[in-house]
Amino acid sequence: MQTAFNPNLPGAGEGVRVFAKTLKHISDGALAIKIVEPGRVAPTREMLDAVVSGDLEAAFTWSGYAAAKAPVLALFATVPFGPGPEDMTSWIFEGGGGKIHHDAYDKLGVAGIPCGMQGPKGGGWFRGDLNTVEDFKGFRMRYGTISGPVVERMGATLVPLHAGEFFNNLQQGKVDGGEMSTPAMDAALGFDKLGMPYYMPGWQQPAAVLDFLMRKDKWEALPAAQRAQIETACRANITWMLSRSPHTQALALEKLRASGVTIRQWSPALMTAFRQNTALVLKERAESDPDFAAAWASQKKFVEQGADWRTLSRLP
Repeated sequence: MQTAFNPNLPGAGEGVRVFAKTLKHISDGALAIKIVEPGRVAPTREMLDAVVSGDLEAAFTWSGYAAAKAPVLALFATVPFGPGPEDMTSWIFEGGGGKIHHDAYDKLGVAGIPCGMQGPKGGGWFRGDLNTVEDFKGFRMRYGTISGPVVERMGATLVPLHAGEFFNNLQQGKVDGGEMSTPAMDAALGFDKLGMPYYMPGWQQPAAVLDFLMRKDKWEALPAAQRAQIETACRANITWMLSRSPHTQALALEKLRASGVTIRQWSPALMTAFRQNTALVLKERAESDPDFAAAWASQKKFVEQGADWRTLSRLP
């Protein structure tokens, strides 16, 4: 099983190892996974194709990497102002999101099992102050599948970079800023050494689903008990990531501050602009893709149904 994440990094990287360990334990050793590091067999963005072709038996990846083939999967990967990790998990298992996720991967010839849940990213690292929309004009930025067009609408220039290319390009001045990952991941990758402010919150990705992929015919050939063991190990991994992430990110912020990083909050004006432009980008996607439109409507309705309870049940 090739992973999209370095197993030595916190969060998603750790999740790969925890999933493999859990699966081996609950199957009494019958399902022992050999973890293959990123890029060893196939480039990370091409792991889905490698699973379909048989070059990989399985993959542990991010839903967003399949969005080029099935745009609806972007709604599980990076939804600006979308559901947080708890609501995303609830929508998948209780609100119909799981069927949407299953059907999207099924059309691509693979079994896709939700197998991890990443919490909010940081808002990004930037060269200079960003307080108004005018500050975005001409700024070269790295952002994601949906958030990229959002900042483009605000005047930024989108620079397509793989995650592994961002640090060096930012350090060398080839890009002016953008998103990387969570505070824990960013700290582990050394972004604190760049001497740049770190903006919060991560409006562009409140949650992200990680997936276990296996070619459909190979998945169906497994005994029902083994399929259930994989699904159970994936659910356990989601639970582990949900429980671990908040404290891990808090410790990472302490580390970043101690190393001299200035944590800044986006201005109210920029948060309003992000939200307004996100609504326009999502509307355009929905108008051009019926599957995306139906899934987005389902996700929004589910989150809105829980809004009253969230407000009333949480202490001020």
